[in-house]
Amino acid sequence: MSVSRLLLQTAAVALLIAAPSTAYSAPKGNIIAAAQTSPDHKTLVAAIKAAKLVDDLASKGPLTVFAPTDAAFAKLPAGTVETLLQPQNRDQLVKILTYHVVAGQFTAAAIVQLINQGGGQATLTTLEGSPLVARLVDGKVVVTDESGRTATVVTADLQQSNGVIHVTDGVFLPN
Repeated sequence: MSVSRLLLQTAAVALLIAAPSTAYSAPKGNIIAAAQTSPDHKTLVAAIKAAKLVDDLASKGPLTVFAPTDAAFAKLPAGTVETLLQPQNRDQLVKILTYHVVAGQFTAAAIVQLINQGGGQATLTTLEGSPLVARLVDGKVVVTDESGRTATVVTADLQQSNGVIHVTDGVFLPN
């Protein structure tokens, strides 16, 4: 086995056993129900409600959601979240939120496998229609949006009835 393959497999194992940093419910609920139970995702839940995407994220799926924490939203320029939550900005908010969702269930192991197969990176197409590129950096999955903004998966594989949630420390913004 090559050293690089061993490192990738080690990274996948590290992602799979990472201790959750949020208080999601057991994997018996759907994605939106899980987000609503997390003390670290109040902004995300408010945005999902404002965008009227609750039913979509409670749907059958499967879906993979890269879920920014409240701290990730707080890194955006002052007033950004408040502006996006206004009813007249719903279309823009929907575009941003669907840029965090990929059709299908991509566990950490599956993402690492795609990175390995892709020669060091994997491209995932979001429901918004734009790509996200995943890479391994220092043993962690780092996802880059089309504008070069990055977010690290801080908690992986929060399995839900309709997909999987990966908690991130950044927000993606489509062009």
